[in-house]
Amino acid sequence: LAGLVAAICLAGCGALPDKPARAALYDFGPGLAAPAAPPASATGSAPRALPMIALAEVDANSRLDGTQLLYRLGYADSNELRPYGQSRWSQPPAQLLRQRLREGLSAGHTVLGPEESATIARTEGRLPDSLRVTLEEFSQYFESPERSVGLVRVSATLTRSQPGGDRVLAQRSFTARKPAPTADGPGGVKALAAATDAAVAELVAWVDQAR
Repeated sequence: LAGLVAAICLAGCGALPDKPARAALYDFGPGLAAPAAPPASATGSAPRALPMIALAEVDANSRLDGTQLLYRLGYADSNELRPYGQSRWSQPPAQLLRQRLREGLSAGHTVLGPEESATIARTEGRLPDSLRVTLEEFSQYFESPERSVGLVRVSATLTRSQPGGDRVLAQRSFTARKPAPTADGPGGVKALAAATDAAVAELVAWVDQAR
């Protein structure tokens, strides 16, 4: 009887479900190289102050508010966004994009957040130009079962505060596509990180030209 009970217990333990696998967390990597020091003035006595720019929080539609790694099957139904089950971002994509954008802008600007911008306005009576960015698309797009790209699309508006109200200096949309090395979640992460860097580089160059 004791042997029968032990056998039943062992069988029951073997039937227990396995512990669910933890989803892999991803981000864009360690970041860009440190920004270069501001150039010296004509006299060579002191570095030139970088122009200020206020970077607002990046907006995104509700589908991109979470941390899911999303993909589209362009060859089947490109209108459906699907999530990977075991691959997630460490933060919502809009926050990851803002970190990358801040790094890119800081090479040639003093980048201020909303609170810092408000402090400048209160203490110095002026507002820096403001950059608002909306993340519109952020997904791994499968052109076929074996081939996919990281697809990033953002829109940006650069404004300047004036006594009569804000004036739009420039407005533009940016789209970047980068091939995924593998047709899976980790491949999509690499492709989306590369596409984000490409979009950020183009956006930063546009800001410099528009001001």
